[in-house]
Amino acid sequence: MLYTLAGGGTLCGVASLVLLIVSTATDFWMQYRYSGASANQGLWRFCINHKCHAHTITVAFWDATRAFMLLSVLSCFAGVLLGLSAFGNGTKSRRVRTGGFALLLSGFLALLALAIYTGVTVNFFGKRFLDWRFSWSYIVAWVAIILSFAAGGFHLCAYQKNIAEPPPTNVQES
Repeated sequence: MLYTLAGGGTLCGVASLVLLIVSTATDFWMQYRYSGASANQGLWRFCINHKCHAHTITVAFWDATRAFMLLSVLSCFAGVLLGLSAFGNGTKSRRVRTGGFALLLSGFLALLALAIYTGVTVNFFGKRFLDWRFSWSYIVAWVAIILSFAAGGFHLCAYQKNIAEPPPTNVQES
């Protein structure tokens, strides 16, 4: 049972890691109209009519969102590696448990990043631009959060199952 739950957790963790990286790296967190032209922005730059520029305003919410997303990616990577190590020689339940906690931490850090971004976008950018919407990079980050929490839950359930089940006895046949 350990391998089934840990395998599901590792699969969800890998999917979450890929989605977190894609979401953090792409420029489609928000789309809006700027002086009649289509524009979009990500965590690192903004684009108007397919010409991209680094963010010109330096405010704490950009740095906080970036930092939490990068920490989330690192935590998810650690959780996936720990989850994969459970398939090595024998069961390594401590690694499965630690991987579960790392994946839960990853989901929490990404949740913090999106909470900050959402709050500032709705209160600041939402009033500045009339025709705006969240875009696919932002939505991908939410899917990654769900997968990260699921992966952490699977790993912790695998750990609990491993602790609850008695080890198999080796019966020697004569």
